[in-house]
Amino acid sequence: VVSSRAARWRHPSSFAIRPGARKPARPTADLAMTDPARTARLRALETQLFAMPPVTALALRVVGDDDGRLRLHAPLAPNVNDKGCAFGGSLTSMMTLAGWGLIVLRLAEAGIEAEVYVADSEVRYRAPLYADLEAVAAPAAGESWDDFLDALRSRGRARIAIDAAVTLPEGGVAAESRARYAAIRTG
Repeated sequence: VVSSRAARWRHPSSFAIRPGARKPARPTADLAMTDPARTARLRALETQLFAMPPVTALALRVVGDDDGRLRLHAPLAPNVNDKGCAFGGSLTSMMTLAGWGLIVLRLAEAGIEAEVYVADSEVRYRAPLYADLEAVAAPAAGESWDDFLDALRSRGRARIAIDAAVTLPEGGVAAESRARYAAIRTG
């Protein structure tokens, strides 16, 4: 659980796609390769995301969750700015939604009903992106799902820091963020 002060910023280099590494999968590619319960949770998350009109405008898709990370994809065309690259608001939205969605998935897996809110965030734009948007989110270094879930069960509320990035197809990152999310148990 994160204290009232956000942890010092450190970009998780594991988000960067290094030259020669496998490029991110296309949307829904991983969903067919997972177990039925996981696939159902990912589809439910996608449905929940699409219930928000701004998310529909992004045209995003849940790619999958693996290695404790949630991956989202959105085409460049509906997210382009006047310079022909990805709009900064779309980059921020993708990272925020990836973090939010990751927490929603973990809560569903734990059988806990809760509302999830972004409490604060810090965003850094590193490079223009002239390709589709691929966002990945994972707990920040030092964060623990067990601690987060235990706090939520015992106190009815908890916070966790999530690191997210939108990657460049040739490697590196277009944008990165660290956000603290709050969850309040409802059930």
